[in-house]
Amino acid sequence: MRILLLGAGGFIGRHIMSELIAHGHDVIAVVRRDAGLSGAFPNARFRSMDLAAAIDPSAWTEPLRGVDIVINAAGVLRGSDMVPVHVAMPGALHEAALAAGVRRVVLISAISARPDVDTDYAQSKLEGEAALKASGVPWTILRPSLVYGDGSYGGTSLLRGMAGLPWRIPLPSRGDFPFTPIHAADLARSVRQICEDAAFTGQILEPVGPETLSLADLLARYRAWLGFGQARFLHIPIPAMRLFGRIGDVMSSGPVSTNSLVQLMAGNAGSSADFAKAMGWMPRSLGKALAARPAEVQDRWHARLFFLAPAIKAVLVFLWLASALLGFVYGRAATEALAVAAGLAGSWVSPLQMGSSLLDLAVAALLLFDKNRRFITLAQLVVVAGYTIMIGTLLPHLWADPFGALLKNIPILALILVHGVIGDRR
Repeated sequence: MRILLLGAGGFIGRHIMSELIAHGHDVIAVVRRDAGLSGAFPNARFRSMDLAAAIDPSAWTEPLRGVDIVINAAGVLRGSDMVPVHVAMPGALHEAALAAGVRRVVLISAISARPDVDTDYAQSKLEGEAALKASGVPWTILRPSLVYGDGSYGGTSLLRGMAGLPWRIPLPSRGDFPFTPIHAADLARSVRQICEDAAFTGQILEPVGPETLSLADLLARYRAWLGFGQARFLHIPIPAMRLFGRIGDVMSSGPVSTNSLVQLMAGNAGSSADFAKAMGWMPRSLGKALAARPAEVQDRWHARLFFLAPAIKAVLVFLWLASALLGFVYGRAATEALAVAAGLAGSWVSPLQMGSSLLDLAVAALLLFDKNRRFITLAQLVVVAGYTIMIGTLLPHLWADPFGALLKNIPILALILVHGVIGDRR
């Protein structure tokens, strides 16, 4: 079959794409950016689209040409793109799919898509489900619990990061929030099976694994798998966790957000027996999956580095803000010395002082609200290297400053590079 897969670049989407290709299906993968995916999946055809902007049915006419099944695995946990991606875009897609004669749309929703879960994520997912049901297109809706795999993304990355923390693992409240986790490969297998069998049309299924575990159980198992010893917990009151969530909201890419916290507390458990009966087979358990694939050094690196990424970002934002503020208030003398060394007239001092401070402020803002990590990493490298070369050339005695006025820029450049690598969570 020819299958159009939305969200093909995500954690779940990649597993679904691999499963479909392995079973001979013709996959058209819709991604925001290729980012090397076409090299990793040479047997798929890629189409770059901004799903948040594809809210007119005409945008889907060409992508749907000759398509038998649409799998919508696109999802946004936070940000302004959430409603367009979960509601407006699918509405346009469904209208175009109906006109194109698509056999079925398979929607990957969430087990928390319920009226009682008060987050914009859950409610927009629920709205997306309702839109699909009312579209007239044959449909199947899947509401998976926590999805884990050999790699990780989102919630499972957070679990690994928490499990890798030294001394004690912070645990929201008593950590008794339930999950029925399913391996990403088993979810992908079920999606492929559902696409191939029209009997699943009109059904809502909850893909889950064979056991329900608490958050504390999950963290203990991941810590043991990583080889970090017995899990010891530090219980954090929910009000404090909400504060951390708000900080994550402001940082835009923090490890915890208000949505993720509410989704966590909402309950993510499903019926293992019902799903196994519907599919005709039982997914693997977390214990068996972890035992079958021992943790490697890269897994331990990821766990240990997970919380360092936002910490490094916070430090860099502070550095640029402090540099801007100090430049505005105390930078005149240093700027005068630089202007004299460069042979510039005194009239250049104020513009140079204000300009460099404003540049630092702009870099801080870009870093704080960055959506293109490559750009902001390059921008920081260029600015720091530019400052270092210019000042080091005009005022070479600063290289010998015992407080490392210029030498400190070398480890800062390395820190920027590290953040540019580990800050990318996809």
